[in-house]
Amino acid sequence: MSYQFQTESYINIPLLFCGMNSDNTDNNIIVFCAHSDDQIFGAGGTLAKYAKEGKNIYTYIFSFGEFSHPWLKRNVSVKMRVKESYDVDRLIGGKGIRFFDLKEGTFPEDAKRLKINKEIEKIIRQKKPVKIFTHAVDDPHPDHSAMHRIVLDTFDKMGYKCDVYTFDIWNWFAVKDRHLPKLWVDISSTFKTKMAALRTFKSQKAAFMTLLPSTYAKAIIYGLRNGVKFAEVFRKIR
Repeated sequence: MSYQFQTESYINIPLLFCGMNSDNTDNNIIVFCAHSDDQIFGAGGTLAKYAKEGKNIYTYIFSFGEFSHPWLKRNVSVKMRVKESYDVDRLIGGKGIRFFDLKEGTFPEDAKRLKINKEIEKIIRQKKPVKIFTHAVDDPHPDHSAMHRIVLDTFDKMGYKCDVYTFDIWNWFAVKDRHLPKLWVDISSTFKTKMAALRTFKSQKAAFMTLLPSTYAKAIIYGLRNGVKFAEVFRKIR
C-alpha cells in the first residue's frame, strides 16, 4: 500500500485524504466519525477484521480534534492528531483517511456552512459502500449525536441503499433503538490490534484511560453473549 502525506501543507486544506482507491467497490466499507479515535473505540476490532478479510476501509473524520489540547497552537495539535490517525489507519489495514475541518461543539452550524451533506453524498456515490458505520443517536457526546444526524439525514435524502450501523462510545449500552437488528462481530483475533491502535493515540491518554474500562467490559460482555472471547455489536439502523 502506498500513502502520500504532506505534513507541512495539510493544515490549510479543509479536506485531506491519504491513502489509495480501490476499483472493487463490492468490498468498500465507510466509517463516518467525529474525532480521530472514535472509529477505533467504536469499531476498531471489526474494522481490523474486515481489512484482514480483504475489505477496503475508508475513514472520514469530521474534525481535527485540536480542542483536546487548547494550550497548544492549532497547527501543532492538528499535526499531532492527523499523524496519529495516519499511523492507526496503517495499523488496522485501512485504505485511507479524510478530514473535514468542522469545529468541535459547532458541528450542525459548520456542516451547513461547509455543505458537508453534499460531500457525504459525493463520497457515498463514489465509493458505493456495502456497509456504513457511524455514531449512535443516543451517544451523550454532542459531536457524536450531531454526527449521527448529519450522516443519516444525508443518507436518507439521497436514496442510496446499503446497511448502516451505529456504534457506542460514551454510552455503555444502547438506550434508544434497542429493538433494531444487531450485527455481532467476533473480534477475538483483532482485539489486540484494536488496543494497539488505541495506544497509538498518545495525545489522547486521558480519553484512553477514561474509556478503557468500558472498552474492555463491553468487548468481554458481548463476547460472552456470543460464545467468543471478545466481540463488538452494532445496531442496524438502515
